[in-house]
Amino acid sequence: MTKDIEWRVAPEPIEYGAALAEMEAHVAALTAGTAPERIWLLEHPPVYTAGTSATDASELVDTTRFPVFRTGRGGRYTYHGPGQRIGYLMMDLRDRKRDVRGYVHAVEGWVIAALAELGIEAFRAEGRIGIWTLDQAGQEAKIGAIGVRIRQWVTMHGFAVNLSPNLNDFNGIVPCGIAEFPVTSAEALGKPVTPGQFDSALRATFSPFLEALS
Repeated sequence: MTKDIEWRVAPEPIEYGAALAEMEAHVAALTAGTAPERIWLLEHPPVYTAGTSATDASELVDTTRFPVFRTGRGGRYTYHGPGQRIGYLMMDLRDRKRDVRGYVHAVEGWVIAALAELGIEAFRAEGRIGIWTLDQAGQEAKIGAIGVRIRQWVTMHGFAVNLSPNLNDFNGIVPCGIAEFPVTSAEALGKPVTPGQFDSALRATFSPFLEALS
């Protein structure tokens, strides 16, 4: 079982269904010990996804705006689209901490550290999964979503961070089931970030993330 970690960056947006199929195939190979761990950074065309906790149909406000995919990750409804950086983390926890909550906490910490590299102060909010910051009005707002799946202690899915998406596209859902807080983006905060800049920040803060898994 290799411990090499492959970083892969998609140069063009990838349809959600195709990305999901490829991720599942890679995780199967990783579980079998025939493929390396992978960090896959990409973007999707507009899509709504429903996690395993997406059981309240009223949280899908607009059923016709974008395609809707049921997926095996944890969480409720979320949006993916242009201007959002997706990170799919295919990590082998069998020789690391077998701790689901600890893994989610580590992913959150990694994203928070990467945003700090770019001058964006983000934080965890007790009782609310994901990545939070203060918007231009000083209100807590969600800048990143976390949704993972762990099967045989090998991970799938990961995070989605709003760099410069059209925030109106979130109006078709109740994002992650939380109606009382808005979503925001780096662009809306007046701190524009390119995908390449964010990817570099992720690499710069990757070692502490790995250490948190050990």
